[in-house]
Amino acid sequence: MVEIIKEIVKMMPEGTISDASFEGANIVLYTKDKEFFVDNKGLIREAVEAFKKRIELRPDPSKCLDPEKAEKVIRKFFPEDAGISQILFDPQRSIVIIEAEKPGLAIGKQGSMLKDLREQIMWVPYVRRTPAIKSPLIENIRAVLYQHSDYRRKFLDKIGHRIYDGWTRAKKSEWVRLTYLGGGRQVGRSCLFLQTPESRILLDCGINVAADTPEEMYPHMDAPEFNIADLDAVVLTHAHIDHSGFIPYLYKMGFRGPVYCTAPTRDISALICLDSVKIAKAENQEPLFDQDDIKEMVKHTITLEYEEVHDITPDVRITMYNAGHILGSAVIHMNIGNGLHNFVYTGDIKFGRSVLLEPTHCQFPRCETLTLEATYGGKNDIQPPGFEADQKLCEAIKATVARGGKVLMPVLGTGKAQDVMVMIERLVRSKELAPLPVYLDGMLWDITAIHTAYPEFLNQELRRLIFHKDENPFLSAIFKRVGSVKERQDVIEYEGPCVILATSGMLTGGPSVEYLKNLADNPKNALVFTCYLPEGTLGHRIFNMGAKELVFKHGVKQEVCKINLEVMKITVSDHADRKQLMNYIYKVYPKPKRVLVNHGEISKCLDLASSIHKQHRIETIAPRNLDTLRLR
Repeated sequence: MVEIIKEIVKMMPEGTISDASFEGANIVLYTKDKEFFVDNKGLIREAVEAFKKRIELRPDPSKCLDPEKAEKVIRKFFPEDAGISQILFDPQRSIVIIEAEKPGLAIGKQGSMLKDLREQIMWVPYVRRTPAIKSPLIENIRAVLYQHSDYRRKFLDKIGHRIYDGWTRAKKSEWVRLTYLGGGRQVGRSCLFLQTPESRILLDCGINVAADTPEEMYPHMDAPEFNIADLDAVVLTHAHIDHSGFIPYLYKMGFRGPVYCTAPTRDISALICLDSVKIAKAENQEPLFDQDDIKEMVKHTITLEYEEVHDITPDVRITMYNAGHILGSAVIHMNIGNGLHNFVYTGDIKFGRSVLLEPTHCQFPRCETLTLEATYGGKNDIQPPGFEADQKLCEAIKATVARGGKVLMPVLGTGKAQDVMVMIERLVRSKELAPLPVYLDGMLWDITAIHTAYPEFLNQELRRLIFHKDENPFLSAIFKRVGSVKERQDVIEYEGPCVILATSGMLTGGPSVEYLKNLADNPKNALVFTCYLPEGTLGHRIFNMGAKELVFKHGVKQEVCKINLEVMKITVSDHADRKQLMNYIYKVYPKPKRVLVNHGEISKCLDLASSIHKQHRIETIAPRNLDTLRLR
């Protein structure tokens, strides 16, 4: 298979292919022949069927119309109703990205308009929906990718050679090992290390924000079997910091391999990591990494669609499926050793239709070993129905408004915040709740913008609303962006009732803590938690331990904060509860031979593992950190 490109080129008419390269596991052919580019007479389809690989034909960059002239053609070509906004050219790869408010009008029936456009401009056009909310972050990420277009092409070609060149190497033995570098019997710093004779892969690489020491905060990169110089790839399930927050540090330490994830996960994880740097500097702490390291992470990220089969090393092929947890979250199916072993890494899941997403995918081609989170895996971890959460939230806001107070809701920036936004907007739209200002602080506005940029990842109902600008819940007039310290102070001093959504959800830092300091002593106000509150967090001290007084240190000075406001918790969970977890194991097809229970407190991991074994007669293990398991 090392000669795969040569074999594919042989199938094409002589002289039509000017260049060929890898883009990861995909293969791209370039041609200077305009007629062949416009109509290859089905030869590319035949090659795809013969080699079972994704093969794409593009015009040679030398034949592409000048970008300035091409942009003029594009803007004249599409009807005004299509709402063409930004046009981005990737000259090294002969690709042009066209953003449109109505992509359907730009694409045409069965892609007819794009086919005609290709012939006129000799570029490969891709149409994307213009985000309903403008996001500088998305624009910056795309700028990074296109500014380094030449580097990206060489990087992707190098990855392809790593994949295909390794196919011919003889393997001395056939085995698969999995080591827990984090996330074993704990919530936080999820990081699994998969090894085969040919591959070294990290599955997630996060940090534990509730930890007090570096030893407890970061994954065990000092494990004897791990060597960053041998690392082939990182596979990221979703953007939460306990799964993604350590990845930029890998690039700081010299890693230059790929990160595989969905496009929303790339964008949100970059934003979360940038926010962590900002918070560290604001608190006069040395950040773990800097913006350049995050930029390197973005440069080396390869995004995949759900259900897209993709080789990532010579003996590992992955497919991502919807996890139902947050936007872009994925369950990873890994085909190892060409069928030697099939491993499903679920990351975090929600096996039930949520406010934003469809339920977790549970049907796989094969599955011998499966991981399962235990965040809410305890016997008593039963979540109320969604309508109860809506009603409780409505009552909490109404009661606080009636006494003239403010509702502070510390939220996770991605997932939880958007859940709550949609819930509040729905209550206002149905007139169950009178309109009132809802302030969004921290990175909430940017992450909400990312949600509007990728509506195809949301559930069908929400997707339909987003496609109609007048019904888009995220564009409701009740939502107000807080973009500066002065605007934050204006919200604090605002005389009327309001709702404040601010990060972080566990009160581990960020604007939510600043609001708490200013609002906590007023009994008219309310503090409403919505997320998991692990030990060691300020949220846990207030809600679980009933703290009535907090002391904040500012150098040698101390600030005492009295907790007089009403404190409550409303379960708005993006995790599966105990019933859903047990039901997921029942519904997974085919039934796994082994289940690894992780991402939960010790008692919950052990209890869930025991219950799965008793009910399904499946081998279950609750690994500790630094445990190494032989999967095959």
